[in-house]
Amino acid sequence: MPSRDEILNAKVLVVDDCADNIDLMLEILRDAGYTNVTSTMYPEQVCPLHRQHCYDLILLDLQMPGLNGFQVMKGLKAIEQGGYLPVLALTAQPSFKIAALEAGARDFISKPFDLLEVHKRIHNMLEVRLLYKELAQYSKQQQELALHDPLTGLPNRRLLEDRIATVLQHARRQHSKAAVMYLDLDGFKGINDTYGHACGDEVLKMVASRLTGCSRKEDTVARVGGDEFVIVMGDITTLRDAQEPAAKLIEAVSEPYLINDLTLKLSTSIGISLFPDDADNVEALIAVADSALYQAKRSGKNRCCAAALAAPLPDAPVQHSMLSTPA
Repeated sequence: MPSRDEILNAKVLVVDDCADNIDLMLEILRDAGYTNVTSTMYPEQVCPLHRQHCYDLILLDLQMPGLNGFQVMKGLKAIEQGGYLPVLALTAQPSFKIAALEAGARDFISKPFDLLEVHKRIHNMLEVRLLYKELAQYSKQQQELALHDPLTGLPNRRLLEDRIATVLQHARRQHSKAAVMYLDLDGFKGINDTYGHACGDEVLKMVASRLTGCSRKEDTVARVGGDEFVIVMGDITTLRDAQEPAAKLIEAVSEPYLINDLTLKLSTSIGISLFPDDADNVEALIAVADSALYQAKRSGKNRCCAAALAAPLPDAPVQHSMLSTPA
C-alpha cells in the first residue's frame, strides 16, 4: 500500500479555465501537504503535459472553451494504454457526473467545492492510482523474470525462441541468412565439483558478460541450460560471417577467470547452424546447432563445428580444457 509520503509527493495537474478556481484548488492541495502540483488553464496542453510528466492525478474541469473535459479525456485514453485514466472530473453540472465516469474519469468532485469531499476523493484516488502503478510494475518485473535467466540476466529459452523467430522473419524478407551458435563450456562440471556452485555461478556470470561483449548489439545472447548458451546472428551472407565471431568467442571464453584467490581456465565448444541452408524453423535450427556442438565435442572440444561441414571449422583455436590453479 502506498505510504502517506508517496501520496503527498504524487504528481498532480490541475486543469481549469478559471484562474480563481485554479488558485483555490492549489491552495487546498498545498495546505494538505501535496508537494508536486502544477496547473494549466489551456486544455490543449493537457495531453502533451501528461505524455511528458505522466501525472498520477489530473483534476480536470469538464466545461472549458475550445476543448472540453470530455475531449481531453478522449486524448488521454490514447496515451494511457494500460486503460487507467487518472482523471478526477470537476463539474458544477449534476448531469455531467455519470457522463464523466462513462467517459473514463475515475471519480468526480462537485462545484462549489466541499473541502472534506475534495480531500477524501483526492487522497483515495491517489492511493488507488499509486497501487495500480505498483501492481503494473510488479507484473512487468514478473514478466521479465519469466523471460530472462535469473543468474545472468540473459534471455532464457522462451525469449530466445521468440528472438530467433523474429530474425528468421527478417531474413526471409531480406533474402539473407541467419546463424544459430550453440555453446557449451568444456569441463565446467569440474569447477562446480571442485570449488562449489557459488564459484561456478560467478564463472557463468563472467562468461555471459564476455559473450555479450563479443557480440553485436543486434545479436541475442541467451542462456538455455546450466552451462549452455545460444547466440543468434541475423543479416549474414555466408558461413564465414558466423565462423569468425565464433572464433572470437572461443578466444574470449578461454581467458583466465579470477575469482577470490583462484585463477580458473576453461574453454568452450560451439555448434553452428545456418538459415535457410541447414533448417528453416526455430526448433530445427536449434537442434541442428546442438548436433554440431556435439560434433565439436567429439572432435576434441575447444573448437567450433558447422552443421554443413560436419567437421571442425578451419582456423578455430584449439587450447587445453579447464585447468585451475591458485592465484
